Amino acid sequence: MTFGRVPEIDVIEAHRRVTEPDGAAPLLVDVREPNEFVQARAEGAALFPLSTFMARIHELPKDRPIQFICQTGSRSGNATAYLLNNGWTDVVNVAGGTVAWTRAGLPIRQGPTDTGEGLLPA
Repeated sequence: MTFGRVPEIDVIEAHRRVTEPDGAAPLLVDVREPNEFVQARAEGAALFPLSTFMARIHELPKDRPIQFICQTGSRSGNATAYLLNNGWTDVVNVAGGTVAWTRAGLPIRQGPTDTGEGLLPA
């Protein structure tokens, strides 16, 4: 599926990919703001708010697959398109976002983050 020209996957496929046991799992990146992230988030997602996206873009790896997620898929679609237009090659949008993730019964976390939760891996 595509979001315009942006590659898109559903939440079931996104979850399957991030839970791959062989260590090749993509990075799941939530582009919502911190107040949204604490309300409900896909388990294992890294917080990378759009409000700081341009200042932090250098932190995103080009050698690892990235799956962007937001509330419904619109903001993450924009982030996906931006990276694909700027040198990243393995980036997809998670269709339906956190709303679809939650509705599908996939693992979520709510409330304040634990130490280290939501950080990009080193």
